[in-house]
Amino acid sequence: MYGLARPAPRSPVATADEAPARHRNADGSPRYTNRLATEASPYLRQHAHNPVDWYPWGEEAFARARAEHRPILLSIGYSSCHWCHVMEEESFEDEEIAAYLNEHYVAIKVDREQRPDVDAVYMSAVQAMGNGGGWPLTVWLTPERQPFYGGTYFPPRAGARGARFGFLDLLQRLDQAYRDQPDRVAAAAADVVGRLERAAAPPPGEALPDATVLRHAYAEFRDDFDAEHGGFGQAPKFPSPAVLALLLRYHRRTGDPDALAMVVRTLEAMAAGGIQDQLGGGFHRYATDSAWRVPHFEKMLYDNALLAAVYTEASQATGRPDLAEVARRTLDWMARDMTAPDGGFYAAVDADSEGVEGRFYTWTPDEIAAALGPRGAEFATAYFDVAAEGQVDGRSVLHVAEPIAALAARQGLTVDEATGLLVPVRAALLDARGRRPRPAVDRKVVVAWNGLAISAFARAAQAFDEPRYAEAASRAATAVLAQLADGDRLRRSALDGVATGRGFLDDYAFLIAGLLDLFEATGDPRWLERALAFQATLDAGFTDPAGGYFQTASDGEALLVREKPDFDGSEPSGNSVALENLLRLHELTGDDRWREQAETLLRAFGPALAGNPQMLPRMLCGLDMALDRPKEIVIVTPPGGRGASELLAALHARFVPNRVLVVVAEGAPQRSLAKTVPLVEEKVAQDGRATAYVCERRVCQRPTTEPEGFARELERVTPLS
Repeated sequence: MYGLARPAPRSPVATADEAPARHRNADGSPRYTNRLATEASPYLRQHAHNPVDWYPWGEEAFARARAEHRPILLSIGYSSCHWCHVMEEESFEDEEIAAYLNEHYVAIKVDREQRPDVDAVYMSAVQAMGNGGGWPLTVWLTPERQPFYGGTYFPPRAGARGARFGFLDLLQRLDQAYRDQPDRVAAAAADVVGRLERAAAPPPGEALPDATVLRHAYAEFRDDFDAEHGGFGQAPKFPSPAVLALLLRYHRRTGDPDALAMVVRTLEAMAAGGIQDQLGGGFHRYATDSAWRVPHFEKMLYDNALLAAVYTEASQATGRPDLAEVARRTLDWMARDMTAPDGGFYAAVDADSEGVEGRFYTWTPDEIAAALGPRGAEFATAYFDVAAEGQVDGRSVLHVAEPIAALAARQGLTVDEATGLLVPVRAALLDARGRRPRPAVDRKVVVAWNGLAISAFARAAQAFDEPRYAEAASRAATAVLAQLADGDRLRRSALDGVATGRGFLDDYAFLIAGLLDLFEATGDPRWLERALAFQATLDAGFTDPAGGYFQTASDGEALLVREKPDFDGSEPSGNSVALENLLRLHELTGDDRWREQAETLLRAFGPALAGNPQMLPRMLCGLDMALDRPKEIVIVTPPGGRGASELLAALHARFVPNRVLVVVAEGAPQRSLAKTVPLVEEKVAQDGRATAYVCERRVCQRPTTEPEGFARELERVTPLS
């Protein structure tokens, strides 16, 4: 009826390690090949044919720097980073710049996704120098690994992109300073290292943080809120799922309507903006403007897992199906386009295709017309605001400029008719887009990010009563454990089934959280058992006696400092997630040592939370749980009797964040689980029906088989005192 294009085969998916050589011999072979060609990292392999004589991070590079008295150029990035690609093309493929680097420096390339510990240390160093952080991260080091200058992206030469000086100028000046002013360079490096050492070991607080910290954080986020477009601050604007999760919890405990309004406005604006892939689902990395209209186009697994989770929570808090639909579309994209054959989730999708950022996602009016025909194009160009001038090199980023009700009225349609038309229009455009050359996919399976994705799928499986989401979470957990667990120790990542690297705090904390969520979603005790085993490894190898956890294990590589993550950025810090894990384990097992560890962690971070709470919104979610009376929910089902679907529906329709849930069958499964979760002991299914027990601090309300009575108990909230 709309002249929709016939389904066509999807174009092949490029992989992030297929970057072609730009310099070639007459026979077509690469002119340059360096040591990165044999590395497992897709990002490092992207640089394997640069004329730069790259080294991977390791002693070989530092030994050469010491032997030849050379400074080190450290470049850190990741495979889907747009500006990393730009700097590679402008500088690392430039033969003059490469020749200077090769003659005067030892050049080291690091994938931040495989070595977050190295990235964290040198990101902190650059920020300690007073420079902004970001990627690509570019740092000048002494052979002793001490940083003396750094920044992010640098244009290649003076005048490029309006710069007063460029990367080549810096290379020349800093090499000269290293040789002619060694004392000055050494003093600068020592000063930075001293700052890092002091920042890595702040004194803990004496008292536990209290509700004052939550109120202070709320006031700061409220003051920073963009009431017109949602979100916080101005351009560039990043999604802030941890902040939104905190505001949902604050609203629940205080009833403050503004807290919920900030969440809803932000989620609505992001869902309508170009930051959301309006056809395929999922979110791009961040927006370059305040209105979420024009993004940088890379898609990261961790962003989408965290956003799917907060849209799920918001749908529970508000009862709004449109927010639930965004969560579903995001998860469906992850399941469709980001899942390995064995069930693990890939790391990222590149921003660029055909050598152009965003080319895969943007449209012209003619392309819309070719895919849809005249009437379909009229509807789609209006709904997605596609214009001849576009926003990116004459091409439009699809976004929703007005509510569908307003568009329906202008086009003489009912809202139902317009909503119904949108389904085939989206399908046809998605099909047409699928025939374009696709952005490269980074096929790394990173443990930490898979943990976040497992959590998102497991929570959505409960909230939306969607078994396929629980199955996706179970398959991912099975794949991660099969590929990346060596007993109770974790590796960092795997590519095509080959595991590399040692697990970091984030890997343990995020996976433990995912396994706990999966236990609640499925009732399968093996997930709880593995979570407890990994928690034991984390406690044994990563614990700071002063409270909290270091990023690296005690037997890991010694860097300039042993960092203890204290910032919730695009990913939550491992300490923030570990806090929630400890509190949940305490509620499940009744073992007071978990609560004691959680309180020690909170004391360690107390000064940071009091002084700058905006830096740790995910940890504040854990603080909210620590200050609450978490609900310990047990649902006992009779052997061979009615299931718990009606009771679970009552629970999952409500936003009850500070709780643990155990669903267990009466009899042998219950007796077995009680060894780990004493909470389930002596609880029975009454009258052959599933029975809910809602407890706080091991004191239970009257058991109920009725969803209405269960719901009333769930809705009791302990106000923030």
